[in-house]
Amino acid sequence: MNSELIEALDILEKEKNISKSTLLEAIEQSLLQACKNHFGKADNVKVTINPETGDFTVMAAKTVVEEVEDPVTEISLTDAKMKDSKYELGDIVNVEIKSKEFGRIATQNAKNVILQKIREEERKVLYNEYYSKEREVVTGIVQRYLGRNVSINLGKVDAILNENEMVKGETFKPNERVKVYVLEVKDTPKGPKILVSRTHPELVKRLFENEVTEVRDGTVEIKCISREAGNRTKMAVWSNDPDVDPVGACVGVNGARVNAIVDELKGEKIDIINWDENPAILIENALSPAKVIYVAADNDEKTAKVVVPDYQLSLAIGKEGQNARLAARLTGFKIDIKSETQAIEAGDFEAYDEDEYYEDGYDEYYEEEPTADAEAPAESSEE
Repeated sequence: MNSELIEALDILEKEKNISKSTLLEAIEQSLLQACKNHFGKADNVKVTINPETGDFTVMAAKTVVEEVEDPVTEISLTDAKMKDSKYELGDIVNVEIKSKEFGRIATQNAKNVILQKIREEERKVLYNEYYSKEREVVTGIVQRYLGRNVSINLGKVDAILNENEMVKGETFKPNERVKVYVLEVKDTPKGPKILVSRTHPELVKRLFENEVTEVRDGTVEIKCISREAGNRTKMAVWSNDPDVDPVGACVGVNGARVNAIVDELKGEKIDIINWDENPAILIENALSPAKVIYVAADNDEKTAKVVVPDYQLSLAIGKEGQNARLAARLTGFKIDIKSETQAIEAGDFEAYDEDEYYEDGYDEYYEEEPTADAEAPAESSEE
C-alpha cells in the first residue's frame, strides 16, 4: 500500500460518506481472509495498517519446535535462531508474510471482501440518511411510471409513490419536481426502500411548518387536521402568544402563505380554523364556512347536536357530506346537523337562554338567532 491508496480512501470517504477507518478495517479483514484462503487458517495472523502512510504488515505468530508439523503455526528452532539467537523451544516468533505469496484466487477473494464491505457501508449510510427523514417532507424529481406507481428520485435513491398514496386524478410528468411525505424507510439487501405519500394529512402539516415561521418555531400549534386529499383539508390552529393570530399567521398577507401550499397541492382547498378547548366551540368553528346557531356536545359519548339556519343546512353538510365529515374527523365527535326548522319540529331546539340550558356532561354553544337581514354564508378561512 502507499499514499495513492490513502488518497483513494479519502475520496471514497468524501463521495460515499464512508469513514476511512471503516475502509481500513475492511482491507485488514480482506488480508486476513487472503491468508486463510492461501494457508487454510489465519487464527495466528495479525494485520497492522498505518492509516497515515498506508503501509501494512502481516505477521504470523509461530511456535518454536524441534520438528515442524504445521508450517503455518510452527517454526523450527534452526530457522528461529537465524532470526534471533535468543529464541528457544516453545517461544513465539512473529514471522512476516508477504502478500505477494498469495495466490490469484486468494487475492481475488480479498478484493471481493473489500468491495462487499464498501457496498454494505454505502447501503447503511444511505439508509441512516433517509431514515432520519422519515415522517418529513422532501422534494423529489419524477422519474417514470412503474405500472400505476411512480418512481421519484430523492437525490441518492429512488422512492416509490404507490397508487393508493396518490391523489385521485393527479398526474405527473418526467423531471417534474414534487414534494412528498416520507411514510417508511426499509433496509433491504439492495439498498433502502422508501415509500412516500401525497395523500397523508401530515403532508399538509409539514408544508405549513416549512412555509410558516410561527408554526416552525412553535408559536402557533397545529392541534388537529383532517383531509380528503385533492379536495379539502380542515386544520385547527392555536397560538401560544396572545399577540399572534394563529389563523392570520397561517394564511399570510393576502393569503400568500396558504396559497403557496394550495399551489403545491394543486388546488386543494384548505380551511384554517381556531382551535378551542370547549368542544362545542371547536365544532362550531369546524363547520365553517357555515353559520351555526347552537351546538350541544356530549364529551362522554363524543356526539354533538348542531342547529344551523335553514338556508345554511346544505353549506354545513357540504357537497356529498364532505364539510360535516371533515368536521367530525377534526373534532372526533359524531355530529348530527339539523336546520332550525327541523330541530324545532323534532323538539330538539328552542330559543332558550344559554345560561339556563347547561346540562351535566354537555358543553354547549348558543348564538342568537340571525336576524332577517343577516348576510348569507360566513366567510371561510380557506383561500
